[in-house]
Amino acid sequence: MRLAALRQKNGLILHDVDSLCDAPGTHQIGPALFTADYWREQGLVVGEAPGRGSSLFLQAAPTEQWVLRPYRRGGMMAKLSEKRYLWTGAEHTRAFRELRLTTTLFEQGLPVPRPVASCVTCYGLTYEAALITVRIAGAKALAELLVDNLADETLLQRVGVMIRRFHQAGLDHVDLNARNILIDPTGMPWLIDLDRCRLRRAGKWQGGNLKRLEKSLNKFTAPEAAACAAQCIYTGYKG
Repeated sequence: MRLAALRQKNGLILHDVDSLCDAPGTHQIGPALFTADYWREQGLVVGEAPGRGSSLFLQAAPTEQWVLRPYRRGGMMAKLSEKRYLWTGAEHTRAFRELRLTTTLFEQGLPVPRPVASCVTCYGLTYEAALITVRIAGAKALAELLVDNLADETLLQRVGVMIRRFHQAGLDHVDLNARNILIDPTGMPWLIDLDRCRLRRAGKWQGGNLKRLEKSLNKFTAPEAAACAAQCIYTGYKG
């Protein structure tokens, strides 16, 4: 992938050159591209994902959909500012960091969505941001499959194998939960939402990732089923 950065007024955009360009008939690069209004005016919003920030599914091309995810705060900080962050430089923004990390993992052949672009809009000492990635066609969250009792042992072990691959690459996923693991129609697991994640040397954080995922399983299925699911994931993880 070829990443390029550009500035337009108070907007800073980092994008994959092959995904976005200024050629006629394509979506023009600019801060407006990262707003819900732009896509709604063109009638290209085809769905919305649950969760903080209300990610939108976009029909960016006849054969490709994108996901537009604005960055939103949670917890106590959201009471101070839901969508503003302290500006300390473009490369320190959550959007630029996540796009670069996703690109690194994507280029290693790991199952993450193909990154398209990120945008940071500056307002003095603060900024707002949004990220665009390619939508994984037909994928469902592991959480949804657990609720519908559709996650069998083979699939769960495959999830464990996937997590092991990311850990071998050094990815510390700080919010590893059943909503951030997608399963495509072929049964292949994908990992999404790399906000605040980073690459690290092996350590106790790996076990912490797994414990966080195990805890999230209990939100979507009965305790006994959650325990069985966790065991299957651990079996796949250990190989």
